[in-house]
Amino acid sequence: MSSTTSTRTRILQVAAQLVGDSPDGDISTRAVCEAAQVGAPALYRHFGDKEGLLSAVVDHGFEQYLATKREREASADPVEDLRRGWDSHVEFAVRNPNLYRLMNSPAMRTPPAAALESHRILTRDLERAAAQGRIRVAPELAAQMVMSATVGVALMLVARPATFDDPGLSRRVRDAVHASILTPDSDSDPDPAPGAGEEAEVPSAAARLSALLRQAQGSGLSTAEAALMKEWLDRVANADPEG
Repeated sequence: MSSTTSTRTRILQVAAQLVGDSPDGDISTRAVCEAAQVGAPALYRHFGDKEGLLSAVVDHGFEQYLATKREREASADPVEDLRRGWDSHVEFAVRNPNLYRLMNSPAMRTPPAAALESHRILTRDLERAAAQGRIRVAPELAAQMVMSATVGVALMLVARPATFDDPGLSRRVRDAVHASILTPDSDSDPDPAPGAGEEAEVPSAAARLSALLRQAQGSGLSTAEAALMKEWLDRVANADPEG
């Protein structure tokens, strides 16, 4: 390991430790430099500024969580993979409260790479579900719905544990959100959302065809035609039934 790599790694490890130990998750660059035994120029040379350092800390700490997701082989049931993905996300947040709050802080002007990768993994599982005719809306919209709900639950459990103290809360919200975007497939699925049935068949079929077009190598359509077809199908899949 080069001295440059060693210095950067040492700063990251020290900063991650300070974030974890801090009462509110905040740290100062001065404290990091003192603990890492480096000068401020070295820190700024590697990370640019405090935000750059904190973004790197989030990616560094979230790497272990993402490693398990990357190594996980997709099962034959994408819906079960979605459930496990929700549960592992919330469990990580509860185990690493300061890091998780930092990752989702409005002060982070640029989303950490870890957050973007986590969203891509979720979208991939939803695309698999769509290809099986298992979701009611397009995968991209479903991913936004699931991610916003997952992060919301996780942040409440981390920030207000005394108020949000029901051990089954995360599962209840998970099942409610999944029921709103997923089509029932077996007796083990949550109860279908109100109004599900024939009214959901057209959006579900549109979402499935859109997902299959994304996977297909040759659809007989030009690139422009395929893009336009996907846009139309996603519009049908995402149509507001109350509209």
